[in-house]
Amino acid sequence: MPIPPTVAVIGTCDTKFEALIFLKRAVQSTAVCNAILIDIGSYDAPDLRDIDIPRSDVLREHATTVCSTPSRKKGQEIMTIALTQLLARLHSTQSIAGVIGAGGSGNTSVCTRAFRDALPIGFPKLMVSTMASGNVSHYVGESDITMMYSVVDVAGMNTILEVVLGNAADAISGMAKRSLIRADLKSSRPAIAVSTFGLTTPCVQMATQKLEELGYSVIAFHATGAGGLAMERLIREGHFVGVLDITTTELADELVGGVLTAGPRRLEAAASYGIPQVVSVGALDMVNFGPADTIPKQFQGRLFHYHNSSVTLMRTSREECSKLGQIMVEKLKGAPTNKTRVILPLRGLSGIDKDTGPFRDADADGALLHALRSGLQCPVDEFDVDINDPSFALMIAEALHELLRAEVQ
Repeated sequence: MPIPPTVAVIGTCDTKFEALIFLKRAVQSTAVCNAILIDIGSYDAPDLRDIDIPRSDVLREHATTVCSTPSRKKGQEIMTIALTQLLARLHSTQSIAGVIGAGGSGNTSVCTRAFRDALPIGFPKLMVSTMASGNVSHYVGESDITMMYSVVDVAGMNTILEVVLGNAADAISGMAKRSLIRADLKSSRPAIAVSTFGLTTPCVQMATQKLEELGYSVIAFHATGAGGLAMERLIREGHFVGVLDITTTELADELVGGVLTAGPRRLEAAASYGIPQVVSVGALDMVNFGPADTIPKQFQGRLFHYHNSSVTLMRTSREECSKLGQIMVEKLKGAPTNKTRVILPLRGLSGIDKDTGPFRDADADGALLHALRSGLQCPVDEFDVDINDPSFALMIAEALHELLRAEVQ
């Protein structure tokens, strides 16, 4: 008989012991998985018999000396680092096939940070949390953590919590078992990452079709902030042979203060790791905000386009476009010039920046293009079409294919 996969149940046993023991036994009762309990509490638990890895053993993973009475903030930072190192080790030795945490805001913060940093995308991760019915973006980040709202406090046991934790145990057990039999994230065909957005979709669709005809597996990332973060992470983890970064709009949100920023390291992974990439300027004509009444007051008087009831777009100015070009130049400075090409559309950066479009601003676009032309060290090609013209899509797909063929020769 094959050995059942093991799920790590993680929480603060000094305050949530009863619930965590219930969760551990619920995983074991599925007859699908084994379970181990990891204690990340601030103090020793009242009963150590059912704890497989006590807090003292977790803290030994931390490389520095641990103060006996750290502040709550410092204590959580130390425990987060220690748990991250422990989970990374357990994953590398294939000792666990899934993780599940349960608790309140403190435990959720420690667990989800460790899940993101220690475990790859695709590895089963579930967090039962009192915080899971609100904005969980700072817990999930660019990872694939599953959040489950506990409905009631994770303290003591009652009929509602039993049902919620029972469902969570069934869910993580099924995910862990499935993870052992499914294929990993890598396709039999070489994989390419592509960045996409609603207003660059025609370009992305045609480029994707062409690349698939050439024998690649194309994985698209929606440039919503989290999408860019996930793409950069998976590039660093080695999942792609090439990158077609058509839609770099998240750089504008990071610069100006929009809601879809992918953080300060967007457009850096492929350059740092020497992965062939073709880069363009898709949707850099816009900054993303939510509903119109949520736009910060400092942007009053700017040009807006109401994409839908939830999304309001603001046209980037000439100054902002010039700065975006400089940012791209700086980010691509370290990229191998023989593995990097920038391809520019001269007649519009998005579906609403083409001729007669509401965001058409040749002066602002010109400032972006000038900054790129004058600063880039890698080859730069220009085409007198808008970004969604079929000829542009085919050109950028062929350009990446040429870089990849040169890579294997």
